[in-house]
Amino acid sequence: MKVEKKGHTTIIKETKGDFNLFLNTISNEIKNFSDQNLIFDVTHDKNVSLTDLLNFKPLSKNHKKGKKSFVIVANDIDFNDVPQDLSIVPSVLEAQDIIEMEEIERDLGF
Repeated sequence: MKVEKKGHTTIIKETKGDFNLFLNTISNEIKNFSDQNLIFDVTHDKNVSLTDLLNFKPLSKNHKKGKKSFVIVANDIDFNDVPQDLSIVPSVLEAQDIIEMEEIERDLGF
């Protein structure tokens, strides 16, 4: 796992190809990032499915309650099947764009 902090955003990259280990580690350490917008990059693991990513829903819901963004970067996912309450995009750049838009929405009171 690689952690990179850029301003008000932290990018956490899965590097070992073991999604379940990554999810467990994140579940245990997410409170350390409660004041940050989070991007989870799981593009290194080519076997990650949408079903796997749905395991992030409870973490995402709790993190968003704190008025912070939670975005997942994944490849080979049918983005039409992604639920509305989970942000999954194909690149880190798009994740950063989502965070910027959500920050503006929060500033405007939405």
